Amino acid sequence: MNEIRSAAMIVNAQSRKGRDLFRQACAAMKGLPFPVDAHAVRDPEKLDSTMRDILAKQPDLVILGGGDGTISGLVDHLVGTDVILGVLPFGTANSFARSLGLPLDVEGAVDVIANGAPRRIDLGMIDDDYYASCAAIGISPKIALTVPHKLKRWFGRLGYLGWAAFQYTKFQPFTLIVRREDGTEERAKAVEVRISNGPYHGGEEIVECASVDSGELVVEAVKGNVRRRLVANWLEIVLRLEARHDDVADFRGQRFEIETDPPLPISIDGEVLARTPVTASIAAGAICVMVPR
Repeated sequence: MNEIRSAAMIVNAQSRKGRDLFRQACAAMKGLPFPVDAHAVRDPEKLDSTMRDILAKQPDLVILGGGDGTISGLVDHLVGTDVILGVLPFGTANSFARSLGLPLDVEGAVDVIANGAPRRIDLGMIDDDYYASCAAIGISPKIALTVPHKLKRWFGRLGYLGWAAFQYTKFQPFTLIVRREDGTEERAKAVEVRISNGPYHGGEEIVECASVDSGELVVEAVKGNVRRRLVANWLEIVLRLEARHDDVADFRGQRFEIETDPPLPISIDGEVLARTPVTASIAAGAICVMVPR
């Protein structure tokens, strides 16, 4: 890796927590051997324009501070560049950071930026949209579409889980159709689908066979005709129980056509940005990110 001579930092500072973490990150970065052009962005709609302005200055490293949605929304700008990504996990779940093995505290994350090593990783794609960690069909986008913003801000993961339990009472299974590149097709009744570039989703290690540098996307379907099957699957994950193999189907490959009956929204790293049918694919080695040595 070429020596890092300049860096820029963008932090989603919409919340008080984000602004506090921005100040902590600035303090922690004072010892870095290169200057950091730091930006605290309070209006999320200005994140993209701030990123474009920063990249126009051609820094060697861009540090993104925020949750999975913030990072996923900005990684598109790094595809096709030589700019290295640094991650400050300031979100609720921090699934992308967990998949990379990053510390979740400010000082630890900054230490990785200072002393870590660059690693080339894949990105997932839903149609033409790059994403970092996991897209989901089922209850996850239903929660993301309806959860009161202040609930998540005030109560964090606990509030999010409470709202998830409420939405579960209204959730219904659906039919999943997965078409591979060779034209073969699979149909199944499902309660949740995860389209994963990494093992973590919602802060839990859910898709264990997925990896950020495998060159493959994993489509995992939790099969079932009743919604309680989803509860059983989550308990298996949280309690680290062995899953029933006939209840979970994994598809691995570089490209899939994914359809549901009825058509359903898709959450992409926590943000609802698409609707079935879609093309899901892998962008192998799309970006370079700092990880622990």
